[in-house]
Amino acid sequence: MERVLIVGANIDKKPQEFELAMEEMVSLAAACGMEAVGRMEQNMESANTATYIGSGKVEEVREAARALEAELVIFDNGLSPIQLRNLQRALDCPVMDRTTLILEIFSERARTREAKLQVEVARLQYMLPRLVGLHDALSRQGGASGAMSNKGAGEKKIELDRRRLEQRLTSMKRELEAISGERRTQRKKRAESGIPRVALVGYTNAGKSTIMNALLSAYVKDEEKQVLEKDMLFATLDTTVRRIAPPDRNAFLLSDTVGFISNLPHSLVKAFRSTLEEVREADLLLQVIDYADENYTEHMRVTKETLRELGAEQIPMIYVFNKADLCGMGQLATVQGDDRLYMSAKSSAGIDALLALIEGKLSGGYRDCELLIPYKRGDIASYLKDNAVVSATDYRDDGIYMKANVSVRDAGRYAQYLV
Repeated sequence: MERVLIVGANIDKKPQEFELAMEEMVSLAAACGMEAVGRMEQNMESANTATYIGSGKVEEVREAARALEAELVIFDNGLSPIQLRNLQRALDCPVMDRTTLILEIFSERARTREAKLQVEVARLQYMLPRLVGLHDALSRQGGASGAMSNKGAGEKKIELDRRRLEQRLTSMKRELEAISGERRTQRKKRAESGIPRVALVGYTNAGKSTIMNALLSAYVKDEEKQVLEKDMLFATLDTTVRRIAPPDRNAFLLSDTVGFISNLPHSLVKAFRSTLEEVREADLLLQVIDYADENYTEHMRVTKETLRELGAEQIPMIYVFNKADLCGMGQLATVQGDDRLYMSAKSSAGIDALLALIEGKLSGGYRDCELLIPYKRGDIASYLKDNAVVSATDYRDDGIYMKANVSVRDAGRYAQYLV
């Protein structure tokens, strides 16, 4: 396990917020398979443009890294190319910033071709302006003929690497756009089906995948449909969509998305935008909150800001306070109003209550109808049995009579059969 030293600068945070940020850095390092052997902090009015932290603190970090035998120094914020270069020179060891650390985690967690491309695009976009720092050890002496005759070996290497990275980035963006086009087609088909779309959102490791699996266990009964759930940051990156069809209730599509985190790199948000479209186009959001985490209100703030950046802040929402059993609330679910639920997804306590809240929020998109469907259109009757709540069916001489609660879209689609 790689030994790392965490360094943070408190510039504009309250002490409690800064402590949370530093603890999160330790968790991020652990999620990347690293061991934080030490922490160093500095209170500052503004970041040093050359080295992020003060020159005196740089020397302290250098000595601490040697004493602790740290193989890597990680800073709690994004570093500019100049800061990265100067710190690597001064500390005489590899340096990583928060953004690069998160990119590393995403790179390890990516499973599908789309997720791998999204992470790699974000990584290359972040790496390009920092090539100087990465190649600082290369020689700048020597000459050559041609267009780069006045450049040293290090500068030539940087230019060649930049050119290769830019070509690779262009190629991957093209492939990613093709995959994104397929995803848009899938979303369009789901939208045309008229089935409501519900998306799980929230801070990473709050329990979104656990809630999806609880709903799948209760109403789908297919273990192959289960998604990965693990007690770690960013356990899943790939957006998963599952159809939930409870007995005697309207079906809906549930999507599990990548978790949010404070200061989520903009390049990642941009790269994952096509995946996160599932959030923006949802009819209802379930914000999952780790109620047992004392900083859950800060996590809610981060989620709110991220949703605003995605253009999804106006979508109706249910607040699901997960792990409430760890806060002395017992195993029974507690509902407050029509948008708050305190539950335990691990024990499945509250799944029925959650389903009732979802149904209540989506009920405005349904209406009770009576239809008389010709026998030659048995496909419509079959569709309604799968996608509506049918309360009565009668096989008459002139067709199949059905009394059902259907979506407004389906009511319009089959208006000619209404009676």
